[in-house]
Amino acid sequence: MPENKSRPPQDQPWENGWAPDTSRAPGTRRLWLAGGMAVATIVACATAIVVTDRAPDATSRSARADDTTSVPGLISFATPSKTAPPKGKSGLSTPEATTRAPRQQEAGAPKPAPEPEQKPSKSPSHEGGSSSASKPPATTWRSVRSVNYPDRYWHASGGYVKLDQVSGSESREDSTFKLIKGLSDASCYSFATADGSYLRHRSFVLRSERNDGSALFKQDATFCARSAAYSGAVMLESVNYPGRFLRHQNFQLRLAPYEHSGLYLADSAFRLVAGLA
Repeated sequence: MPENKSRPPQDQPWENGWAPDTSRAPGTRRLWLAGGMAVATIVACATAIVVTDRAPDATSRSARADDTTSVPGLISFATPSKTAPPKGKSGLSTPEATTRAPRQQEAGAPKPAPEPEQKPSKSPSHEGGSSSASKPPATTWRSVRSVNYPDRYWHASGGYVKLDQVSGSESREDSTFKLIKGLSDASCYSFATADGSYLRHRSFVLRSERNDGSALFKQDATFCARSAAYSGAVMLESVNYPGRFLRHQNFQLRLAPYEHSGLYLADSAFRLVAGLA
C-alpha cells in the first residue's frame, strides 16, 4: 500500500516563495480600474452633450444678431413682391401733378381739383415734380391706350368696354372719356362717356352704364391709379375690390386679381393719352 503523506500546512508559502494576500478580496484592482473607466466615460459624454447644446444656441444668437433686415410692405415695380399689389406714382392725369395715392399714402395718382382745364404735359416722366405743381382739372378728356397693343384703345360699345382699334369719328368719340374725381373716393378716378354714362365693373366685367345713384354703383365706377411696370403707364385698382385691377383678356376689359406675371403686368398697364375725339 502507498505510504500516506500528510498535506502541507495551508499557512506555508509555496515552493516559489509567493504567498497569496489574504488581507483583501480577490479582483479588487480590476474593480477599481473598471470603475475609473466608467466614471471617465460618463464625464466625457456629459461634456459632449453640453458642448453640443451650446453650439446651436450660439449659432441662433448670432443669426438673430445678424438678421437686421426688415420685411418690405407693398411692392414697387422696381423690386416686385410675389404677392403684394403695386403702389406709387401713377401719372394718370397731368404728369406734373403729385399727390398721395389712397391707402398707400405715397406719391401716387394726382388728385383732381376743380380748376380750369389744362393741357397735359408732353412727358409723363415729370410726374414726381414739385408738390406745388398745378393740379389736374375737374374734368379732362382722355383716351386709354394699351401698353402691349399700342394701336388699341378702350372702346365703349354695346354696353361693354373692349380694346379696339380706332376707325372713324364715332369710334373716336366712343374711345374718349371724361376723367373726373372718383364717385366714391375723390382721390381716385371715374370715367364718364360723352352721353353721360360711367364705366363700372359688374360681375368683374367693365361696362358702360347710367349712374343709378347707389353707393354700390359709385364704388364700382371708382378706380385708383397705381404704378405700372412700364414707364408712363398706370394700373387701375378697384376701390371696392382692393387687389383687383383692370386688365384686358381677349380684348375684353375686366377686373382680375393681381398676378406677378409678365403677361398680367402688360395686360393691366395702360397709358392715358389726349382724347381722340
